[in-house]
Amino acid sequence: MPSNEKLHRAKKQKNDEFYTQYADIEKEMNAYIEYNPDVFRDKTILLPCDDPEWSNFTKYFAQNFERFGIKKLISTSYAANSKPKEIPYQPTLFETESPNFDKKKTRSHGKIFILERDTNKDKKIDINDLEWNYLKGDGDFRSKEVTKLRDEADIIITNPPFSLFIDFFTWILKANKKFAVIANKSCVTYKEVFPLIMKNKAWSGREEWAGGMWFSTTDNATDFDKIVDNKKYKNTPSMWITNIDHGRRHQPIPLMTMDENRRYSKHIKHPYWKDAYKKYENYEVIEIPFTDSIPNDYSDTMGVPISFLDKHCPEQFRIIGMAEDNGRGYSGAESKWDGKDPHCIIDGKKKFKRLFIKRKESSNENNS
Repeated sequence: MPSNEKLHRAKKQKNDEFYTQYADIEKEMNAYIEYNPDVFRDKTILLPCDDPEWSNFTKYFAQNFERFGIKKLISTSYAANSKPKEIPYQPTLFETESPNFDKKKTRSHGKIFILERDTNKDKKIDINDLEWNYLKGDGDFRSKEVTKLRDEADIIITNPPFSLFIDFFTWILKANKKFAVIANKSCVTYKEVFPLIMKNKAWSGREEWAGGMWFSTTDNATDFDKIVDNKKYKNTPSMWITNIDHGRRHQPIPLMTMDENRRYSKHIKHPYWKDAYKKYENYEVIEIPFTDSIPNDYSDTMGVPISFLDKHCPEQFRIIGMAEDNGRGYSGAESKWDGKDPHCIIDGKKKFKRLFIKRKESSNENNS
């Protein structure tokens, strides 16, 4: 089953129990730390829509609390009764053996975990110092209770429910916070997201787009792609969307001239290559079927796949819009859309989701 179809089915069934792997969190956060060692220092970090007892997000930041100089870590989870009934629920020993355990609240209330002090007096603050209690409500991020935590936080990091991504992203934006969240790659064309990308106020994270991302899922999941050590995993076309800077996005793409690409490109035999550098019938824009085929000697508007954002360097390119089939009103005046078919068309055939870009004349490209 294609990845997009699997993700659509997950949205339809609201099967949002996809658990991010520790290594993926570590790789992404390390990129932010490498670019700015103080990015988390003296900051309050909120991990909403989390399952702190199972989640690697809470584990990762709790283990690195002192190294990063974090001021306060807050994690919240959904109540079991607010999740699909197909998802099994069993309170953990961490909860049942705690003096805070309440049999009446364990299914109906969300939980909050806070890390900010040395509770066990071992002269360090780590995962063993997490304090928890039940929330007043079910842990829905849209509640006044969790929204208040959002307002307290400096940075919001999580893997939100795929089925509620737009609501969640809008919720973050209202508070003007730093964020790093996992989403479907197609989110870059949403009207809530694309304007931020175009204005260089949000961008793709460190994780490469190729191959998607692997998530562990529940034991009773029927839609999975592999089993490793008796654990089920699903691959989805996911990415990190963030406004926290990292070094990879400032690395220019090595480019060749248009003539060199026509002679030496590795894509010459690919079926899509036949349309390379042709002008669309309904936009004053030329087709670039592959990001590494962008010519370094063409200065007008070019149409590129959305996967371009995985390599986008803001010092090298300017994003001026996207084809009208992605969202009406975003193609920009420079693309000169004829106002008819919103898709990019060559020889009567429509191209899938194109972004419109221009090279910055001052950029220093490393030619291949």
